[in-house]
Amino acid sequence: MKNFLKNTIGRFCPFYAIIPLIGSFVLETTVYEGSKLFIQGRYHYDFTTEFDRSVPVISWFSLIYFGCYLFWVVNFILLTRVNKEHFYQTLFAVYLSYVICAIIFIALPTTNIRPEVKGNSIGDVVLRLIYLSDTPENLFPSIHCSVSWFCYIGVRGKKEIPKAYQVFSLVFAILVIISTQVTKQHYFIDAIGGIALAEICYWFSKYRGLYKPFQRFFEKVNHRLRMDRI
Repeated sequence: MKNFLKNTIGRFCPFYAIIPLIGSFVLETTVYEGSKLFIQGRYHYDFTTEFDRSVPVISWFSLIYFGCYLFWVVNFILLTRVNKEHFYQTLFAVYLSYVICAIIFIALPTTNIRPEVKGNSIGDVVLRLIYLSDTPENLFPSIHCSVSWFCYIGVRGKKEIPKAYQVFSLVFAILVIISTQVTKQHYFIDAIGGIALAEICYWFSKYRGLYKPFQRFFEKVNHRLRMDRI
């Protein structure tokens, strides 16, 4: 059984990374959806500018906005291809960004006014589904932008990752950021805030060593669950 797991799941994602990655998904969902419970009925700020109003709706970018989740999964797993320390450095920064987002979402509720989408193209249909499933709240900073930028930060300048894929990650992260603008899911300040948050959290994690207790915690969890023996 152990060999089977190593030859299947273990080929794609080391077992030490599975629980921290699941925890990241759980924390992100809890922060994004849970914080809405604390801001019900409160005044929501709209940071829309004239520049934001001038940006056109390009509905087919909704495919990139929605499809970026696969990009996140692939790049987070690629962190493990560099080394275990880098994985924990980057993932702690992601966790830290979620905590900061929770504080900002609750302290500064935000919203925007979305346009009516009337077309019947695939992009229009997907965009309407996004609007139906995601209320216009918790916009600043943009988690979509911050996590996509983390995906680039994680592979940036790493010799273990092909240069071509590093470039692809940068280009795709930029496309995701553009998608947040032209789908009217976010506005300019949300995107800038998301990118800045990612860079700041990564700096603190890597250069201040804040990730080390985080790494030790998950190593203990993996040991308790025998994940480090698979």
